[in-house]
Amino acid sequence: MSFSVESLVVSIILTQRLRKLAKLRQLPKLEVVFKYILFASLAIFLLEGALSIYFVVKWVWHFFLLGIIIYAIRQEALKVSRMFIWAFLPYIIISFVGDIAQLVAKNYFNKWEDYIDTATLLTFMWMAAILFSQNRQNKIAEKERIKKQHEDEVNRAIAIRKVELEGLVEERTAELTRQKDELEHALSDLRTTQTQLIQSEKMASLGELTAGIAHEIQNPLNFVNNFSEVSTELIREMVEEVDKGNKDEVKAIANDLVQNLEKINHHGKRADAIVKGMLQHSRSSSSVKEPTDINALADEYLRLSYHGLRAKDKSFNATLKTDFDESIGEINIIPQDIGRVILNLLTNAFYAVKEKKNERPENYEPTVTVSTKKINNRVEISIQDNGNGIPQKALDKIFQPFFTTKPTGQGTGLGLSLSYDIVTKGHNGELKVKTVEGEGTTFIINLPA
Repeated sequence: MSFSVESLVVSIILTQRLRKLAKLRQLPKLEVVFKYILFASLAIFLLEGALSIYFVVKWVWHFFLLGIIIYAIRQEALKVSRMFIWAFLPYIIISFVGDIAQLVAKNYFNKWEDYIDTATLLTFMWMAAILFSQNRQNKIAEKERIKKQHEDEVNRAIAIRKVELEGLVEERTAELTRQKDELEHALSDLRTTQTQLIQSEKMASLGELTAGIAHEIQNPLNFVNNFSEVSTELIREMVEEVDKGNKDEVKAIANDLVQNLEKINHHGKRADAIVKGMLQHSRSSSSVKEPTDINALADEYLRLSYHGLRAKDKSFNATLKTDFDESIGEINIIPQDIGRVILNLLTNAFYAVKEKKNERPENYEPTVTVSTKKINNRVEISIQDNGNGIPQKALDKIFQPFFTTKPTGQGTGLGLSLSYDIVTKGHNGELKVKTVEGEGTTFIINLPA
């Protein structure tokens, strides 16, 4: 291989490598410069062959290659490739020294020519090693670049997705806020409706109790009327005895009058209590708990509900049983609400035994039992009937709004649902049911004592 071919190869390798690097780093101006340098290399080589001026051109190659190296080194953008660029300098130096020695000391050159050729070969090996190392580093750098580019794309995609998700979250948050406001408004409407329904149920049950209340009031009024009439006769007799001057008889009659007036007062208070209870049941709940005799409350509503049913059906009779724990005393409840619950459960109990009685089973005696019991710090109110019981398939639904086992038009399905809310939510208690089909049902109200 002649010197010019070696120089051409070195020039092409160096120029192409730098051109590729400029393209990779997106340096279009440098890429064009090295493209023209490549063309200049080919032009020098062709000019040398055409004019056969090898001796002159070989010195041109030295300065041409040195110029490429100096130009490339001075480019800040090619700083990372300076080791590769410097790798070509030993070849230029060895070639230049060999040519100088051949020109000024040919005998010395002939003696050391083999060493110069060996040194030239080593420079090629050095360039090859650096080129291989550079290629390896470039591949690693390219992988890193691709990896970084991929990471950048992923990060960019994540950022875009994040913005989209943030926008979506804002939309969903706004939607949820709107739905929350709508639900709160609907809940407020439902609470208002529930309050109205409770009051409507109370007024409906009050209407059913009118006959029972009238019956209960009639008894004390009869006593008041009777004792008033007797007292009137006694006063007349006392006047007569006064006229006769019989003081002992006057005193006896006066004592009888005192007893009659006490009885009139007692039965008058009894009538007053019944009326107050009716008014208390009819008015809206104050939601204020107050000490209440639960036994008296349960007993009163037992009699009122029974007489109310008998007022509508004179042929109906039932056995009423009570078993009250006198140790309970008074407990803090909202009497209107718990009275409403007891009344509803008793109405259902009497309805159940009446329905079973209508089926005319042999030896059947309708019985409703109300009992109370204090267990630790709880009070248990039990309302039991020996009716037909509740079907098992309906047992899980009886406390649901608008669910009823009664025929259409005879029940709204609101009574047990509202009763359940009053006991559990209003009084932190429990309302449970035990039933056996064909044998009867027991509702148990469990309240804090």
